[in-house]
Amino acid sequence: MRATFLLLALILLSCHAPAPALALPPRPPVRCAAGGGGGGCMLSNAYGAWSSDRADCPVSAVVYPASEPEVVAAVARASAAGARVKVVSGFAHTIPKLACPGGGGNASTLLISTARLAGVEVDAAARTVTADAGAPLRAVIDAVKARGLSLAAAPYWEGVSVGGLVSTGSHGSSWWGRGGAVHDHVVGLRLVAPAAEADGWATVLPLRRGDELFPAALVSLGLLGVVTKITLSLEPRFKRSITYEYRDDSTIQDDFAAHAARHEFADITWYPSQRTAVYRVDGRAPLNASGDGVNDFIGFQATPIAVNAGLRALETSLERSKNVRGKCALAAAESAAKRLAGNGLKNNGLLFTGYPVVGYQGKMQTSGSCARSPAADLLSACGWDPRFHGIFFYESTAIFSPARFRDFVLDVKRLRDAAGAESLCGVDVYNGLMVRFVKASAAHLGQPEDSVVVDFNYYRASDPAAPRLSEDVWEEVEQLAFVKHGARPHWAKNRLVAFAGVQGKYPRWGQFAAAKRRLDPRGLFDSPWSDEVVAGVEADSGDGCALDGRCVCSEDRHCSPGQGYYCRPGLVFTEARVCRNSVSQNQ
Repeated sequence: MRATFLLLALILLSCHAPAPALALPPRPPVRCAAGGGGGGCMLSNAYGAWSSDRADCPVSAVVYPASEPEVVAAVARASAAGARVKVVSGFAHTIPKLACPGGGGNASTLLISTARLAGVEVDAAARTVTADAGAPLRAVIDAVKARGLSLAAAPYWEGVSVGGLVSTGSHGSSWWGRGGAVHDHVVGLRLVAPAAEADGWATVLPLRRGDELFPAALVSLGLLGVVTKITLSLEPRFKRSITYEYRDDSTIQDDFAAHAARHEFADITWYPSQRTAVYRVDGRAPLNASGDGVNDFIGFQATPIAVNAGLRALETSLERSKNVRGKCALAAAESAAKRLAGNGLKNNGLLFTGYPVVGYQGKMQTSGSCARSPAADLLSACGWDPRFHGIFFYESTAIFSPARFRDFVLDVKRLRDAAGAESLCGVDVYNGLMVRFVKASAAHLGQPEDSVVVDFNYYRASDPAAPRLSEDVWEEVEQLAFVKHGARPHWAKNRLVAFAGVQGKYPRWGQFAAAKRRLDPRGLFDSPWSDEVVAGVEADSGDGCALDGRCVCSEDRHCSPGQGYYCRPGLVFTEARVCRNSVSQNQ
């Protein structure tokens, strides 16, 4: 217990201590053996594990173009050779293995990195910014801010490239204007696609709103070609005012829509085990409003490596000992620390002193200070950096129609009553259930209606064959979302089971598929890894496949009967099949 209290104290200290001036930046996603990018290269994501498996992705060759002509040349060479091609940014935070070209055996594969394709140009008169696909989101925001303008939408995590965030449908939160999804603010883009020999093996397509292929190219998942440039619409610079209001969760299913309608950048964080909902009251403020606030979300700050490793060791110990009370104590400490620190908001950029926190859009709309730390201090890093055995988690993101979201909330509350509130503490250790809002989109693979996005993180075991504490509860929540209530999965997140039947959840999937056949008829930008996501077909039925989210159990062997976990019906959604810890096989 002494170690537990010490680590809980470290949580509080890490939330209130000034962020390290220097910290270790994330590792690059592509690592090659001596000799450069000609062979022996491996691709991994920022978490060190994909949703489909935990193996790095081998690639035959990697290129780092710094201009569109160099991209055209790379695609042309691959097209002429019939090689499989994929694109990766300098960040690689996508959880499904979409960036792996696959192929297997002696198949030729090419990985195109956009890490050096990073230019940004602002047209103040037109109120647009044109960014190369590999440009970091933070660089784009800073360039826009310097010209007295604002980008209206951005994801909450800034450690992404512009091409990556648009291609996977990344978003912030808003039902106002064009909404919270960044791709809905795109006015033009340039796409390099494979071509026939007569056309030089590659072609450049400049696309703008109104063009036939534009809705397919917006959220393309890297399946149509290589996006090289993206043009986004801008607004005059504005300020935001943010206050977090803590309430009990008794009415969340009834007032979420009014909250989103009332506040332009509203969201809600629901801590179900604590019966608490945190309403983000977030909207525009007058330019002359006092304040120069900064959003530096606690979870995205550089944290001492020893603290990250200690917290992971504590959570793993609680999991192995099935210590539900300890898990709930950890969740309560995390929530209390975030509340005291304003969740990372800082008045005048230094410390949190109280609400509201007012600041310019460029400093308030996104965060991720751990992603832009120079390599000068080996003591701090992003909490999930796989080099340092820190936090390791699943991230499930379900996108609902508003009516189905209401029913989902009520079902989760019924599950809480049936399983006990303490069984839901695992998600509250991270960030509860984050509820955000996006508008209906023109993109074929964007949202077909105004939607509610629910994102929740929870413990992932280091051993894929290890069962988890309250595993059955979170598998039932997952199936409540994606099966019973028909939620659509976020393309860049989720365990593989979330993508079952995904094509039927997007009404314009056929139009996207037709565009894909037109632009890449030979399937050069396909791979077995992207196929398992977009096809939404369960591919694994081996022993233990349900433990890591590669299948929904239908037999006990899909769980871990040797460790007392058997395939059982859900407690509330009885059609669900979950891995439940039971004393005997007959329970």
